[in-house]
Amino acid sequence: MSTSTHYHSLAQVAKNIRACTQCPLHETRTHAVPGNGDPHATLILIGEGPGKTEDAKGEPFVGKAGKLLTHMLEAIGLTREQVFITNIVKCRPPKNRNPHQQEIAACVPYLKEQLRLIQPRIICTLGASATSALLGKQNSITHVRGQWFDYHGIKLMPTFHPAYLLYNRSKTPEMERDFQEIMQAYQTG
Repeated sequence: MSTSTHYHSLAQVAKNIRACTQCPLHETRTHAVPGNGDPHATLILIGEGPGKTEDAKGEPFVGKAGKLLTHMLEAIGLTREQVFITNIVKCRPPKNRNPHQQEIAACVPYLKEQLRLIQPRIICTLGASATSALLGKQNSITHVRGQWFDYHGIKLMPTFHPAYLLYNRSKTPEMERDFQEIMQAYQTG
């Protein structure tokens, strides 16, 4: 995708994501995972990349981490249908490794188009890769989570990736606090 390509709909972006061959990840994917949810969402959640279950189903956050994310949303009074959920990279990296810079660079234009079309007021990045891709700097997620940043006029809050909490349950209260902060911003307009 050219960095100057503008799409007219999320469906058009999704169609191009599913046909994308710009990086090696397309060679090992079962399905590209464009994202889903409310096309006019106030809140967009952005993860790192699809896992095994997401690759099999073609939908974001439908495995164990997705169930935890759904629970976190429900705890603040939101459903998956009220938000938009996507990832930095749209195809599963082999063995769920972190996406390489070339892969992120190939997918970021799609994400920027999704953001342009949805026009959210709030972005929640889930994990270090998503946060670094948008903020342009490498920071430990433990140092930046729970803080507000500006992303081209959109409020952005980094937090832990739900998969991290599956192995580090002690961090759950911190992520819950982050989601409470997000809900406050969501409600105050």
